[in-house]
Amino acid sequence: MKMNLMFRLLLLSVAARSVEVKLSLRRVGARGSPQDHRAAAGSPGPPRDHRRALGCVDALAAEGRFTFTADGPRLHCGVFFIGEPTEVISVEFRALDIDCSRGDFVKVFDGWVLNGEIFPSKLDHPLPLRERYVDYCASSMRDRVWSSQNVAMMFFRIHTAGRGFSITLRKMTVPFPCNIIAQSPEGRFTMVIPHQRRNCSFSIIYPVEIQILDFKLSQSHSNDAPLQRSRAGCSAASDFVQILGGSIIDTSEMFPMADVCNALNGQIQMKIGCDNIAVRMVSSGNYISAVSFRFRALHRHELHKFRENDVEDFCSSKQIKI
Repeated sequence: MKMNLMFRLLLLSVAARSVEVKLSLRRVGARGSPQDHRAAAGSPGPPRDHRRALGCVDALAAEGRFTFTADGPRLHCGVFFIGEPTEVISVEFRALDIDCSRGDFVKVFDGWVLNGEIFPSKLDHPLPLRERYVDYCASSMRDRVWSSQNVAMMFFRIHTAGRGFSITLRKMTVPFPCNIIAQSPEGRFTMVIPHQRRNCSFSIIYPVEIQILDFKLSQSHSNDAPLQRSRAGCSAASDFVQILGGSIIDTSEMFPMADVCNALNGQIQMKIGCDNIAVRMVSSGNYISAVSFRFRALHRHELHKFRENDVEDFCSSKQIKI
């Protein structure tokens, strides 16, 4: 049950757009063994020598230079960008040949849009939704756009054959990544929010078994706010971790399956047969918040048991349109 991430994205994208496109499957993830992801400060280096033409619906994980040239009207196109969990993404336009007066456009979105849903959700992203789009037919055009997390997306429409664009994709490692989509269905990660009032999610687009190994709220200075523990459940806590499940990527619309707001006495382990699972940490900014977890893909026989229990009905959710 290790479905290629690219295949899943293309299926979701095609279903959402309701158009016929020729799928070009390119492997961007689904590595075969668990990985430890550790963040470290870094800077963007020169792009690697990876170069190729883009399809109308495509996905990129490798750095390099990529070109799209329309062979006819291409009216419903999109490219998914994804990095490692500790990376953010830069999209730089080297050339842009479109006719905005005829309805052509190229837009870069800070996050992903799948089936009308957005990641990160509007509750978890630092920018309002309208500021997450960069429209290259607008007067505020920028040559380079940086994402806020390890995923970004580009939408484009081109009416005339021979027109198109060329981009350079680069990635940079950041010390405290927030709002992540995993490339692999197996791995281990520690998510840290250092004295910041924000929400961060780690999203896995596979049915998995997940273990919460540790959750800590610590103080680095003596004048920090006193450490409070909730006695009325996590609904009264200002700092907590949620395990969410559902069939969509918008964490604000997913179903909460478990909450953690106190120090763990042991581990939390769950098997979740949903298409998407997320570990979401809410931070008040009063502490250094950290949650550690591991996950693995469910085997075929495990998924069969979920189907016998109507897990599809549990995971179905109302679609949110933007």
